Amino acid sequence: MASSGADKMSDLPQTNPAFAPAPGQQYPLRIDDLAFGGEGVGRLDDLVVFVPFVIPGEEVLVELTEIKKRFARARLVKVLSPSPDRVAPRCRYFGDCGGCQYQHLAYGRQLAHKRKQIADLLQRVGGLDAARVEPVIPCPQLYHYRNRIMVRSQWNKAEQRLVIGFLGQNNRFVVDLEECVIAEPALNERLREVRAQPPPKGGVKVTLRLAPEDWDLPGDSFFQTNFFLLPRLVETVRQLVGDGGARWLVDAYCGVGFFSLSCADLLGEFIGIDVDQQAIRAARQNAARRGVTNGEYFVGRTEFMLDDLLRKFPARETVFVLDPPRTGCPAPSLRRLKEACPRQIIYVSCHPATLARDLILLCQDGVFDLARVQPLDMFPHTQHVECVADLRRREAG
Repeated sequence: MASSGADKMSDLPQTNPAFAPAPGQQYPLRIDDLAFGGEGVGRLDDLVVFVPFVIPGEEVLVELTEIKKRFARARLVKVLSPSPDRVAPRCRYFGDCGGCQYQHLAYGRQLAHKRKQIADLLQRVGGLDAARVEPVIPCPQLYHYRNRIMVRSQWNKAEQRLVIGFLGQNNRFVVDLEECVIAEPALNERLREVRAQPPPKGGVKVTLRLAPEDWDLPGDSFFQTNFFLLPRLVETVRQLVGDGGARWLVDAYCGVGFFSLSCADLLGEFIGIDVDQQAIRAARQNAARRGVTNGEYFVGRTEFMLDDLLRKFPARETVFVLDPPRTGCPAPSLRRLKEACPRQIIYVSCHPATLARDLILLCQDGVFDLARVQPLDMFPHTQHVECVADLRRREAG
């Protein structure tokens, strides 16, 4: 990490009318905002500059690393005037490891900035009402919460040794590390075991994860990576399903049946669908374990089976729960949902940018109204945030 100092911006070289930026040049910069992704935003004349590990309101010294036509990137050299929200990172690898972006920022401000980023995306990309975004629900466990990590190995030619850890901030080189302060302690024990018995070569990826209690979960199937905030996520989805009043539920991208089984008692009947055959097998086992008999699970791609799903239940009494990958839902599927016009769509997403894109398509033409977006901080100290969006069919008149 860069150093802090008592220098003042007025004591440092400023830009001038002949401003011609180039990589390697250093400039003082005032940080005005925090962009989605975690980088701070400042301006050198008319050039927008993105720099990591800074906080809005700070005055910093930066070194330009990349110049594009409309923006530049820089590294932080020194904090000249620190924000009162700046705190000491707990992790010794912070700034090199690419896992965290916000350990230098007080937790309350992390939540405020994440909410602002979501609201700005919805408003800027599609003109949706930013006031629909609720305050972010905080995580009760700020460290040692991740139940899944990916450990990588890479041969360091310069040092002639194998490096084992996580991808760095540049997404090219692996940072050698002995522990991760946001991973659960049991995973750090397993990380030490991997380091004690390293793979024979570089380029190997090892996924370490902890299985959730009372859920059958195949090794490669998806499950939320934070057990500590999971009850609030369930509570949020259950509340929206209950408030919507639908009788039937379609759980698209259902995985091992987490949402549909958590809401089964609120419904007459439900269907779950996922392309992961092992996850569907586990979903059926999870249903049997809970004595849930009012639903079925099927293997298939949501986009290919959407017509069959829409014919199964009357649209006016059906809620769709969408929990797609980070890439979001295919546009044709969203357009088909608009045509069918179900009573309610609950969209769960860990990527606000793709969520904003998909919400805009769904809300066009006045078919659906965005009732609210509830963010949950499933990933403290990182750029990521989970969102649950509630869309309701607009009634005529």
